[in-house]
Amino acid sequence: MFDEIMEKFEDSPGQQAVIRLLLERGFSVNEEGRVVSGGIEIPNTGIAREVGVDRRVVNATTDAILADDELRRIFRNISAVPSLLDLAPVLDLTAITISVRAADESGIVSRVTGAIAERDISIRQVLSEDPEFTDDPKLYVITDEALPGELINELREMAFVRTIELA
Repeated sequence: MFDEIMEKFEDSPGQQAVIRLLLERGFSVNEEGRVVSGGIEIPNTGIAREVGVDRRVVNATTDAILADDELRRIFRNISAVPSLLDLAPVLDLTAITISVRAADESGIVSRVTGAIAERDISIRQVLSEDPEFTDDPKLYVITDEALPGELINELREMAFVRTIELA
């Protein structure tokens, strides 16, 4: 899906940068063509500054989104999900990041969370990046307590795991 969206803007790297930001941040586009997060409007100048384009590129991108039925359905309904990932150290939580070999393999989330649950460790949040929207999707698991070494070793030995990072 991500590739299909990006192809619609293949002639404009600036518009592709705007699209990538909207998708990464979960920003939607309202009927007036304004970028919003929930009901809060994000100024086009701020978006332009973030991705290094002129605000007119943002305007052109939102106009193109509203002119395309498929894009309009996507960007009118996308939303952000609050993440505990950056808050984990502040809240004394443990965050583990798992990079996988084939993100479209079934059972990845259940095998990881099952191994954690078997040790009676409470999971606060699980976030899985969509392989359609990112080149290197990751699985993030935030727990109430530190993970024991044997659990980390068990996770590392799972066939689909490429790398594990602890925060």
